[in-house]
Amino acid sequence: QERLVESGGGLVQPGGSLRLSCAASGSIFSIYAMGWYRQAPGKQRELVAVIYNGGSTKYADSVKGRFTISRDNAKKTVYLQMNSLKPEDTAVYFCHNEGRNNWGQGTQVTVSS
Repeated sequence: QERLVESGGGLVQPGGSLRLSCAASGSIFSIYAMGWYRQAPGKQRELVAVIYNGGSTKYADSVKGRFTISRDNAKKTVYLQMNSLKPEDTAVYFCHNEGRNNWGQGTQVTVSS
């Protein structure tokens, strides 16, 4: 059973940056598309970014130009670099294996002054 473990969340001021990581274990990581999702209090979980096995990417309109998703297949890790953070980016961020429909436990990101 694949396990996804997110890290890198925390408290940051508006305009700041954070880098989230998601480490996968027990799977053939490179063949799967991987996604980052987020869920704010009282809201539905939403897609933030996806990276496909060939390296192409897709972003939510709300994060385009500010967030970058990347992957290191040798390390079985997917990253989300978040720049120019806004208070509305505050949420729990989840890693997701798009092919296996497997979720991590989430990491809290809070953007506040």
